[in-house]
Amino acid sequence: MVGLIDLVQTLTTPHPLDRYLELVRPALTARELRAEVTHVSHAVPGSVTLTLRASRQWRGHTAGQYVQIGVSINGVRHTRCYSPIDPESRGDRYLQITVKAHPGGLVSNYLHEHAAPGMVVDLAPAAGVFALPAQRPEKVLLVSGGSGITPVLSMLRTLDAENYAGEVTFLHYARQPEMVPHRAELTAIANRRPNFRVEYRYPVEPGTVVDGETSTGSGFFDYDELDRVAPWFAQAQTFVCGPPPLMRAVQTIFEAEDLQDRVHSEEFTLTTVPTDPSEATGTITFSGSKVAADNNGAALLDQAESAGLTPEHGCRMGICFSCTATKVSGCTRNLRTGELDADPDKQIQICINAPVGDVDIAL
Repeated sequence: MVGLIDLVQTLTTPHPLDRYLELVRPALTARELRAEVTHVSHAVPGSVTLTLRASRQWRGHTAGQYVQIGVSINGVRHTRCYSPIDPESRGDRYLQITVKAHPGGLVSNYLHEHAAPGMVVDLAPAAGVFALPAQRPEKVLLVSGGSGITPVLSMLRTLDAENYAGEVTFLHYARQPEMVPHRAELTAIANRRPNFRVEYRYPVEPGTVVDGETSTGSGFFDYDELDRVAPWFAQAQTFVCGPPPLMRAVQTIFEAEDLQDRVHSEEFTLTTVPTDPSEATGTITFSGSKVAADNNGAALLDQAESAGLTPEHGCRMGICFSCTATKVSGCTRNLRTGELDADPDKQIQICINAPVGDVDIAL
């Protein structure tokens, strides 16, 4: 079959076979992985859940992994990473993603407003190391906040589908009850599984007026909360995904207990080392495009886009590595760690590296 496709591919040069197949049906491909939207749900304010039917190349996912979704907006292809919320699968071509429309989020807002049955998106194979181990732990603690619920929801649904007999606690943080995606299903799982515990918290900032009284703050993750919901946490494997403050709170406690090897985390937002734009100097040369721009201190990806370029990219968080480019010369600063790198002819991720002075990037 592969040999036949290669032959047809040769006959259709200079365009790949998939370019002709998509004229017949957008989701029909010989090599490229795509998916068609079959159902759209706006059950939670500000979020959209899409059911996708992947092309035959789809090989499923491990609970907790993410996929890249690509859409064309005003003629420009943009890709972002989302975690399937389905139970772990290897043969089913259907998958679901829940996308929260973030303020200023180009792709998330586009999907929230325009996704409809029949829409075709690009799809990449599942990836990522944030996943349930093949040998299931005896106890599992899942902690999430906001849109970080998606990978741990896949884990919970997987354990449910497998009739997991160990202890599970799922602790989710949200602004208010109606902002919890798939709450009805979470409740149903907890009701039929006595060994599954599902808890919700709605943190209240200090100074907030609640029922006529000023709150001193409550509902945040701390040691007491951890001990209440999962007193066996020291014997468990813990998986956490959410905003940076929640991630730090969990990791700080586990490090203090010398249990850092038992906590696994997935960042869905990029936490960067602060930069001062007034201190940015030098010129960025995008030598592959013969374009140059004054350095403003932002990530190379952002500056390339501001200069009118459209480099390949995905998650914008340093996870997917689809934005890797060659730094020909100059010094760059990793926005996550603050580390400087002056090695020439080196592959770097342009979404999480910013130039320090003059830099030449082969874009």
